[in-house]
Amino acid sequence: MSAVVESARINLRTSPEAKALIERAAALMGITVSSFMLQNAYEAARRVVADNDTLMLSREAFEAFVAACENPPAPNDALRTLMARR
Repeated sequence: MSAVVESARINLRTSPEAKALIERAAALMGITVSSFMLQNAYEAARRVVADNDTLMLSREAFEAFVAACENPPAPNDALRTLMARR
Protein backbone atom coordinates (compact mmCIF):
# COMPACT_ATOMS: atom_id res chain seq x y z
CA MET A 1 0.00 0.00 0.00
CA SER A 2 1.45 3.39 -0.95
CA ALA A 3 1.44 6.35 1.41
CA VAL A 4 -0.74 9.34 0.58
CA VAL A 5 1.30 12.51 0.20
CA GLU A 6 -0.50 15.56 1.55
CA SER A 7 0.50 18.64 -0.39
CA ALA A 8 -2.23 21.25 0.11
CA ARG A 9 -1.63 23.80 2.83
CA ILE A 10 -3.94 25.98 4.90
CA ASN A 11 -2.41 28.79 6.93
CA LEU A 12 -4.26 30.80 9.55
CA ARG A 13 -3.65 33.25 12.32
CA THR A 14 -5.28 33.15 15.74
CA SER A 15 -5.02 34.62 19.19
CA PRO A 16 -2.50 33.18 21.64
CA GLU A 17 -5.41 32.02 23.82
CA ALA A 18 -7.08 30.09 20.99
CA LYS A 19 -3.74 28.56 19.98
CA ALA A 20 -3.07 27.41 23.54
CA LEU A 21 -6.52 25.88 23.84
CA ILE A 22 -6.19 24.06 20.51
CA GLU A 23 -2.76 22.77 21.49
CA ARG A 24 -4.15 21.53 24.81
CA ALA A 25 -7.08 19.79 23.14
CA ALA A 26 -4.78 18.12 20.61
CA ALA A 27 -2.46 16.96 23.39
CA LEU A 28 -5.40 15.55 25.37
CA MET A 29 -6.42 13.57 22.28
CA GLY A 30 -2.85 12.44 21.69
CA ILE A 31 -2.67 13.90 18.18
CA THR A 32 -0.81 16.72 16.49
CA VAL A 33 -2.24 20.21 16.27
CA SER A 34 -2.39 19.79 12.49
CA SER A 35 -4.34 16.56 12.82
CA PHE A 36 -6.68 18.13 15.37
CA MET A 37 -7.31 21.16 13.17
CA LEU A 38 -7.83 19.10 10.02
CA GLN A 39 -10.11 16.56 11.68
CA ASN A 40 -12.36 19.20 13.24
CA ALA A 41 -12.38 21.61 10.30
CA TYR A 42 -13.12 18.77 7.88
CA GLU A 43 -16.03 17.49 9.98
CA ALA A 44 -17.46 21.00 10.35
CA ALA A 45 -17.12 21.59 6.59
CA ARG A 46 -18.80 18.26 5.85
CA ARG A 47 -21.78 19.21 8.05
CA VAL A 48 -22.12 22.65 6.45
CA VAL A 49 -22.02 21.19 2.94
CA ALA A 50 -24.45 18.39 3.85
CA ASP A 51 -26.85 20.90 5.39
CA ASN A 52 -26.63 23.03 2.26
CA ASP A 53 -27.10 20.07 -0.09
CA THR A 54 -30.07 18.60 1.79
CA LEU A 55 -33.50 19.67 0.62
CA MET A 56 -36.22 19.55 3.24
CA LEU A 57 -39.80 19.24 2.00
CA SER A 58 -43.11 19.19 3.79
CA ARG A 59 -45.05 15.95 3.46
CA GLU A 60 -47.40 17.60 0.99
CA ALA A 61 -44.55 18.93 -1.16
CA PHE A 62 -42.82 15.54 -1.11
CA GLU A 63 -46.01 13.76 -2.16
CA ALA A 64 -46.52 16.28 -4.98
CA PHE A 65 -42.91 15.73 -6.11
CA VAL A 66 -43.30 11.94 -6.11
CA ALA A 67 -46.62 12.20 -7.98
CA ALA A 68 -45.01 14.44 -10.63
CA CYS A 69 -42.12 11.98 -11.03
CA GLU A 70 -44.44 8.99 -11.32
CA ASN A 71 -46.93 10.72 -13.63
CA PRO A 72 -45.09 13.43 -15.58
CA PRO A 73 -47.13 15.72 -17.82
CA ALA A 74 -46.95 15.24 -21.58
CA PRO A 75 -44.19 17.27 -23.25
CA ASN A 76 -45.27 20.67 -24.53
CA ASP A 77 -43.94 22.59 -27.54
CA ALA A 78 -41.30 24.42 -25.49
CA LEU A 79 -39.90 21.15 -24.15
CA ARG A 80 -39.88 19.56 -27.61
CA THR A 81 -37.99 22.58 -28.99
CA LEU A 82 -35.50 22.45 -26.15
CA MET A 83 -34.89 18.73 -26.52
CA ALA A 84 -34.41 19.11 -30.30
CA ARG A 85 -31.40 21.39 -29.76
CA ARG A 86 -27.95 19.97 -30.28
